[in-house]
Amino acid sequence: MQILHVRVLCALALVGVLVSPPCLSPTLLAAESSRPNFIVIVCDDMGFSDLGCYGGEIETPNLDRLASSGLRFVDFHNNAKCSETRASLMTGLWHQQSKNLKKPGNVTIAEVLKPAGYRTLMSGKWHLASEPPERGFDRYFGFLGGCINFFTGNDWGSGENLMRLDRNVFDVPDDFYSTDAITDYAIEFLNEGESDDRPFFLYLAHNAPHFPLHAPEEDIAKYRGRYRVGWDEIRRRRYQRLQELGIADETWNLSDRDSKVESWESLTAKEREFLEPMMEVYAAMVDRLDQNIGRLVDHLESTGQLDNTLIFFFSDNGACPYQRLKGDMLVPGSVDSDIAYDARWANMCNTPLRNYKQYAHQGGTLTPMIAHWPNGIQDTGGLNHFPSHLVDIMPTLVELAGATYPTQRNGQDVFPMEGVSLAATLQGKEASRQRKPIYWEFANNHAVRDGNWKLVAERTKDWELYDVSRDRCETDNIIDQYPDVAKRLAESYDQWAKRVGAKTHAKCLNSSPSSQSQLFNLDKLLRDPQ
Repeated sequence: MQILHVRVLCALALVGVLVSPPCLSPTLLAAESSRPNFIVIVCDDMGFSDLGCYGGEIETPNLDRLASSGLRFVDFHNNAKCSETRASLMTGLWHQQSKNLKKPGNVTIAEVLKPAGYRTLMSGKWHLASEPPERGFDRYFGFLGGCINFFTGNDWGSGENLMRLDRNVFDVPDDFYSTDAITDYAIEFLNEGESDDRPFFLYLAHNAPHFPLHAPEEDIAKYRGRYRVGWDEIRRRRYQRLQELGIADETWNLSDRDSKVESWESLTAKEREFLEPMMEVYAAMVDRLDQNIGRLVDHLESTGQLDNTLIFFFSDNGACPYQRLKGDMLVPGSVDSDIAYDARWANMCNTPLRNYKQYAHQGGTLTPMIAHWPNGIQDTGGLNHFPSHLVDIMPTLVELAGATYPTQRNGQDVFPMEGVSLAATLQGKEASRQRKPIYWEFANNHAVRDGNWKLVAERTKDWELYDVSRDRCETDNIIDQYPDVAKRLAESYDQWAKRVGAKTHAKCLNSSPSSQSQLFNLDKLLRDPQ
């Protein structure tokens, strides 16, 4: 179907300056009802192959259904870290340019779409400076921090109540479970607009499956015993399934198990008994997330809005390897437990990739990404191979909404968008613009991707070079064979770093090793008390 690109009348009144004017009335926008609604769903700390439609054994029928009637991206990237991903998503800039919205020079998607006649709604995790109502959202429900107790809503780090309904503190009810509540309010906000002809933008930011590992018992029960075969066997099964799905071809070499992770067979019965329930609860959290996305899709279908709604779903980073344990409760799942899995299961969840959250390797940045839009996507069930990054979401929505990206906000200059629109590639056409290089830098892990070449380095370590057209999982470092390519990309990276305020390669090389523990000390933790 041909997409109509309409320029909204109110954009002319802005003269390139965003000052949060009142929205146009539904009557004035009646002629523009063909513009799509937008839903951007972000989950938290999910591995590349966790979903069924990306090779996983976790039951995700609702996301699988969106994939089968939409597109699965196989080369879509995030910033490898929670806040930094959200900053780039919201602004279309590299996260260093806004310092997670702490610095001026940026506008949010909501601030661009609202004066273009969109209702702007958010439910879920914010984890940025200011609060959503201060950055263009009409309605907000969720929490302002990085992670919470899924049953109490209290902030995981401080214990504070950072739950909000619009600008007000929200006291959670006794039957609270955050994944359910975030969806409840998203649907409630959509229902409030039944008599409003304006299209909507909904940012749905789930905390699942971020630690702590909390899930309803009925969901955990579905996965009891499913992970008894261990991570080595499930990595093999997932890789085989990825091949069967056509996602992994001969260019996707299954990476070796992380060298610091033991084989499942080498573990004692007591060690397995400790580790196995972690994955059972994690799977239950992903399952519950899928159930709630199904509720949202059912609502869109019942209200006749699904066909003209563009839905994006992706994870904010790869699986998280950092062990967490507060207290002496070793069994995850309940409201009083406070535990996370470590690199052992994270390595499996990221099958077939190397490394994890925070790293600039594929295991940190490559995310499953589903796009669903019946009125706009024709190659349903297909795979999209266009190399893309979440800085591309802003220009995509701006183009499809017929919105105007401003040059100023509150009297200060706004940085131009850094990404490219994916509108054409969603329709199976060539990209509307040539792909710009993609850059990463967080916690001294850094990389640059230009075409098929990727130059990447861990903190304190030197560059590695990969041809991702031949080696998607970064298993064969060929930097010694192509020194000129490495030099060119290294210069490009440093020029970018200086422009946006990221760390240069030299600074990353001279940094300190990470203090984040990636493995439970099983000998110490499970030692019988004297």
